[in-house]
Amino acid sequence: MHSFAVVSGFSCEHQHASDNSQSVAFSRRMWLWMGCFSALVLILCIAPTFGYQASPAPESSQWNGYERIDVDMDGYQGLLVRPKQVANGRPWIWRARFFGHEPQVDLALLEEGFHLAYCDVADLFGSPLAVERWNSFYQRMTSEYQLSARPVLEGMSRGGLIIYNWAAANPDKVACIYADAPVCDIRSWPGGKKLGPGNAQAWQQCLKAYGLTDATALQARVNPIDNLEPLAKAQVPLLHVVGDADEVVPVEENTAILEERYRELGGSIQVIHKPGVGHHPHSLKEPGPGMVKTF
Repeated sequence: MHSFAVVSGFSCEHQHASDNSQSVAFSRRMWLWMGCFSALVLILCIAPTFGYQASPAPESSQWNGYERIDVDMDGYQGLLVRPKQVANGRPWIWRARFFGHEPQVDLALLEEGFHLAYCDVADLFGSPLAVERWNSFYQRMTSEYQLSARPVLEGMSRGGLIIYNWAAANPDKVACIYADAPVCDIRSWPGGKKLGPGNAQAWQQCLKAYGLTDATALQARVNPIDNLEPLAKAQVPLLHVVGDADEVVPVEENTAILEERYRELGGSIQVIHKPGVGHHPHSLKEPGPGMVKTF
């Protein structure tokens, strides 16, 4: 009864002096305990600000009249360009390598309400580390920015390696693939083991990225042309744009082989040929409505 009276803030006139002393001491202990508890709660609430810096807010700028957001991906670059009017389903086109180069298709799809994304995987040549980076970027785009679960993948030149290798590992997360003069076999480029001249420095970087040697690279099944079955089973449509006179990434040992194998697997692929055109210029001057609607 006495304890209840003290905690409640009441007192009884007939209590002895000793009881009053005990009650006052108990009250003081209660206030001290409550003060410590409050301090602990405050520390727990603000603890994340000590020793742990919050992720900086993404920087915003402009790209061709659209809002561009630079996204820090733990030391490598990521970015997202927002359309002025977002299409239903929040579709997006995911560009691999050479962001901003010949952006005709990117701009056409932004106009249609697509987001445009980019994640840097330079000098990784579609290796497992590149795929891992893309997995992280995909998770962020679909969760934090709530983009569609199935993006369009776009790869120019060596960008063909990452779009196909990531797609083969994630066939259920791909709407379709748009590849422009794509590398489909590292032995062709940068290896230069067939018709193309290759690139000696890039070849060494590529071998390092995959953990291969000259000898093991010849037999390794790490190429887009080797891993098409998951895409065919998932019925992922493919669109390639190639220059028939491409000597850097020869059509006959890249797109032509991929096209033949994909059709044999029952996959759907369309190839747009540019007669007399080499590796450059990429894309089409004016992607027609039919090409854009393919996506």
